[in-house]
Parts: sequence; structure tokens; C-alpha cells
Amino acid sequence: MPQNIINEDKIFSILRKTENTSQEDITSILDKAKNKKGLSLEEVGCLLNLNHSGFKEELFGIASLVKDQIYGERIVFFAPLYISDFCVNDCRYCNFHTSNKGLARKKLSSFEIKEQVETLINMGHKRLLIEFGEDPENNNIDYVRQTINEIYAVQTAKGNIRRINVNIAATSVENYRKLKEAKIGTYQLFQETYHRKTYESLHRGPKADYERQLSAHIRAFYAGIDDVGLGVLFGLYDWRFEVLALISHAQYLDKHYKIGPHTISMPRFQPAESVDFTSPYIVNDDDFLKIIAILRIAVPYAGLILSTRERPRIRKAAFKIGISQASAGSCTSTGGYGKNINQPQFKVRDERSLDEVIKDVMEDGFLPSFCTACYRKNRTGEAFMRISKPGEIHNFCRPNGLLTFAEYLEYFTNNGLREKGERLIRFYLEKIEDTNLREETRIRLEQIRQGRKDLYF
Repeated sequence: MPQNIINEDKIFSILRKTENTSQEDITSILDKAKNKKGLSLEEVGCLLNLNHSGFKEELFGIASLVKDQIYGERIVFFAPLYISDFCVNDCRYCNFHTSNKGLARKKLSSFEIKEQVETLINMGHKRLLIEFGEDPENNNIDYVRQTINEIYAVQTAKGNIRRINVNIAATSVENYRKLKEAKIGTYQLFQETYHRKTYESLHRGPKADYERQLSAHIRAFYAGIDDVGLGVLFGLYDWRFEVLALISHAQYLDKHYKIGPHTISMPRFQPAESVDFTSPYIVNDDDFLKIIAILRIAVPYAGLILSTRERPRIRKAAFKIGISQASAGSCTSTGGYGKNINQPQFKVRDERSLDEVIKDVMEDGFLPSFCTACYRKNRTGEAFMRISKPGEIHNFCRPNGLLTFAEYLEYFTNNGLREKGERLIRFYLEKIEDTNLREETRIRLEQIRQGRKDLYF
């Protein structure tokens, strides 16, 4: 099964074949991309080998257009929460590797989970991505489920966490079924690198099983999880190969299971305290932005996620060419929110608070969103694909983004930012084309100003 997902010989052949694509063919591919139907692997290969600066600007413009037509102007924010850094794997690029004897391993207690979640809620977050190292003894599926239940139970005067996405190691259908029962949002698992030889050289422990990793999302489907996220840690191998492999994976899931990835993540390798790994494949800023633009038009229905591994300048540029979800105010140490804890998993490059990031995206005309409506209205799996592929998801994204941003303004901002936020809300409210939906959104916005919470379509 996995060999049908990633065909390395085919990928290398495409990269060789498309090295000298004509300008006429590039123009044709970019014109096709405007239709929001995605691209073939061969067409993506042509864009990966594209070096002409004029075409790159056109690529960025079309990627921005496609993102706007499908997801609109909103950027959805979330925070990662590291629950346990106990891990039995010895991955060379990760600070939680077993060889790191200087790391005082930590696993959050129920009290610490509650404390961390309260801190995140009071920052303004509504969506979390919870992270666990792979350790069958310390981080078994029952602990994961218990953690999810405890997070959902936390309430403060300013709200609660409404959706939990989960990143745990590849596991069995039985364990995925238990994860489904815990009412998770998206199950995220990254291949890290799709190049088998590189993958095997970088991993020791259970994660070294390439096939186990690659087929994990299929086992999740069998267990009833219908919302999954893919990703690559760019910088471990040639980024051109990784992009084609990532798209191959997305196309395989879409073709055989009628469910493509809800999200695609694109972290870049960052140094960490105990990591001595060096790579000849480090991705520069220009190529990284090109990756984002190509993924946006190649898999247009997917939410593209950007982490705080990137500097503010790069994040600002990336938001304009296709990113639809981003972490903000992040801490990558276990139990590190509100505390001075060393040894994060990786170095955070955007250390701004959530409030500061929101101010910045507002200045660029984006709508900050904390929406969790699709998960709770069962718009997942095939149902999500039916409305995201033709761009109809936009009809939900704008009103729900407005409602969640209005709630953020009500509880988490000062007068200066609130006034600017209200102007932004009024601007995008008038852009809701359906008059009944616009009026109902207006009514719910007023209800939020009067103290209501958690209103959504």
C-alpha cells in the first residue's frame, strides 16, 4: 500500500523532465490554477523548477487569489500545547530525542493541564493542537483521551477551548478509534521527509518504520477519523522532492478515500539545544514562500498552516500568498505557558504575543478568526470536501470569523485595538453577499456585544 502512495522514481523523473519548461507552458499552468481545481504532479514539477522572477510574482498573485476565493480574508489562530516530552524515539532533528540526557522529562498532571489551558484561554485562544512524544508507557492512548477530556472541561470567565486537534505518533486502528471517541478535531501527523533513505537515516525507534508513518492516516480513516492533516519538515531533504511527494500523498487519499487533507503544515527545520543535526537541504526564504504558493494552488481546498518557527517578516509575506491557519503566542516546552522553562522542542522565531500578531494581520486587512464551527457542525471529511473544493466554505468562514473576532475584541482587547477591530468587522460584514446571512450575522454580533459567547453558523 505505501509504495502506491509515494513513487520515488516517478517523482525524480518528473523533476528531470520539467527542468526546462517553456514560458508558454508556465503561463498555461498558472492560468489553469485560477480555476481552483488543483494541478497534476507534472504541472507542479514545472512550477518547482520555475526561476524567472516575473513568473514567480504571478505565481504569488494567483496563490493569493485562490486562497481568497476559497477561504476569504481570514487567518485562523491556534496554539500548540505540549503535554508530554517523554519519547522512545531518537530522531536526529528533535530536541526530545532519547539521546538528550540533559532534558528533565515532563508529563503534565491534571492540575498542570488545567493551569496551562486557563493561561491559553485567557490569552484569547479557542483552538489547541496538543502534542505528545511517543512513549507507550507514559503517553498511552488513555492518557491522551484523559487529557482531551480535561481540556474540554476547563472554563474561565473569558471562555473555553472549543476544538482540540491532536498530534500523536502513528498508532493502531483501535487506538485511533479511541481518539475519535474523544471528539478530536483534526488528526495531524507529518511524514517529516518522504525520501525513504533520508527518513531511515534520521530516525531510530518505532518511528523509524517508514510504512507505519506513511499509512497512519489510512488507519485513522478506518477508525472513523475523517479529518486529517499532512506535513513535511522542510530542510531534511530536497524541497522539490518533498513538495511533489506531499501532493502525491494528498492526491492518493483524495482518490482512494474521497477525503483529502483538511490541513497541510510546512514547518522548516530549526535548531534546538541538543540537536547537532546539520543538513545540506536547508530551505531559503524565497524558496519557502514559493513552496507555500505552489501548495496553495496545487491543493487549493486544504488549509495551509504556518508555525512560529518562522520570523514575523516571513509570516507576514506568507499570509498574503496562501496561509489560512497559524499558531501565535506559542511555547514549545512542555508546560511552558506562563513559566520560564528551558529546552523547547525547537527555537521559536516569532515570539510576539497573540495580541501583537493580531494587530499586525489587521493592518494588512486580514480578519483574525478563532472559528471551530466546521468541526461542531459535522462539516468534516467528505462533507468538508464538498464545500471546500468549489470554494463554498468561504460562505461560512467570513461570518464565523466575524463572530469569533467580535468575541475576542469583547474580552481580550483594549480600546485602541477594539475600535480598529470594529471597523474591520463592519467592512467585512457588508461583503457577505447573502442578505439573510448578513442580517443574521449582524444580529449575532450584537448579541456578542451584550455578553453572549460561542455563536456560529
